[in-house]
Formats: sequence, C-alpha cells, structure tokens
Amino acid sequence: MALLHLHLLSDSTGETLEMIAKAALAQFDDAEVIRHFWPMVRSQQHLDRIVEELAANPGLVLYTLVNDDTRRRLEDRCRGLGLPHVAALDTVTAALEDRLGQQAKGRPGRQHQLDEAYFARVDAIQFTIAHDDGIAWEEWEEADILLAGVSRSSKTPTSIYLANRGYKVANIPLVMESPPPPSLFELRNPLIVGLTTAPTRLIQIRRNRLLSLNQETQTAYVDEEKVAREVAFARRMFADNGWPVIDVTRRSIEETAAAVIRLYNQRCERAKERPPQVGTKPI
Repeated sequence: MALLHLHLLSDSTGETLEMIAKAALAQFDDAEVIRHFWPMVRSQQHLDRIVEELAANPGLVLYTLVNDDTRRRLEDRCRGLGLPHVAALDTVTAALEDRLGQQAKGRPGRQHQLDEAYFARVDAIQFTIAHDDGIAWEEWEEADILLAGVSRSSKTPTSIYLANRGYKVANIPLVMESPPPPSLFELRNPLIVGLTTAPTRLIQIRRNRLLSLNQETQTAYVDEEKVAREVAFARRMFADNGWPVIDVTRRSIEETAAAVIRLYNQRCERAKERPPQVGTKPI
C-alpha cells in the first residue's frame, strides 16, 4: 500500500480544506494517508517553517491561500522541491467570477465571519450539549430535532454533528425499565426521529465500549436476548407514535445526519401546506 503525506495549508481555520480533503479521500479504499494540518498561515516566516516539514515529508500539498505573496512563495517552494500542489478552491472561484461578473474578494477566513448564522450555530451547539442523554427534558419543545434510541445507537455524535450544522438537538436513551417522560409524547415543535440498529452490531459496539472502560463484558448490557428486546421495544415505540426511523447499522454519522436533515426539510415543506399533526402516545 502506497503511503501519502498530505499537507493542508490554510490562511484561516482550515475547516473548509479539511472537508474537501475528507470528501476526496472517501473515494479511495485502503488509502494510507498521513495528514499534516497547517492552519492560519498568514506570513512568509510561518510558511518558511512549514516548507521545512514539506521537504522532510514530501507528498501532495493542498492549499487555500488568498494572499498573493504567500501563495506565490508556497508555489515556488513546491516547484523547487518537486512537490505537486493544488489550490483547492481556484476552479470553483474562477467559475463564480466568470458567471457573476465580479472578482472574488481575497480576504482570509471570509466564510467564517461572525455573522448571524455563526452565532446561531454556537447557540445550537450549546443547546445540544445541555440536552444530551435525556437531560433538561422540560426544554425539549425548544429543540428543532429530538433523537431517540437505545444506548449506543449513535444519538450523541449525530446530535453534535447536527448542532454544527445549526440545528438545536436533544436526545434521549430508551430504556425498558425506565419509561421516558410523558412530555416526549406531547411535543409539537421538534421533529422526533428514532435511531435503530441491528442487535448484533449494537452488541459489538457495547462490548467495545465496556472494554475501553475496563469493565466486565459479560453483562445484561450485551446479552443477546436482552439487546434484541431493547431494539424491539424501541421500534415498537417508533411505530406506535408514527416517528420516522433511521437504521444506522451501516451508516456513518454524516450519512445519518444527512438523512435526519432530509426528514426535517420535508417536514418543514409539509408544514407550509397543512398544520402539524399532534397526538403521539406512549408505548
């Protein structure tokens, strides 16, 4: 297997560049890639220090640098070292300039300005963290989305991912021995989505969790019959209340979140046509 050193240079947080690299690498199976992340590259002195690492670990260089001098210096050094280098946003930016009839503003981190959307995302993250794992159920009505599912069905990581997209998310673990609060079945505002998974996969995840905590792995938490009953219990609750269900067995967190967002957008579209339906019931 070929080893690739991938250098990511950005004059801002580098979040955009990381997402581009991640999406592109997902198209390659069993790729052994070592990522070198260099954010906030805004001076030639900083760049010169990085070039030493490029020479020590030659590979592919991806960059988003808007300062012409810093950018030219990087390109010159890459050519001198014989390193392939790609300006990740150039093609898209040039196409937009052509169609919009105006020149792009070369300002580092312009997409991360502290605008209204930024503060809304911060608010969503704070809300989601404060309403994880069934906490503060009295405030669930303020949520955009509520995720329900048995323990280790990816509720928390999916919630955090959605929060980073600007959605206020609460989540609740469904436990047969401890019924959820009655308010769950009276909510009007949030979209309630059930997350389910195959019992065999759930047992594997739970065992790994117990091992990471150095705890006993032969417990009811991973008992096959008990886990199967838990999953059936949750599925019955989802069906009885008409909540949409997403099977996360073979989905990544990103795929699950995308499915939730799609359901949320569909619900918003339907809400424009008719009043929201209420009347869910406990199991």
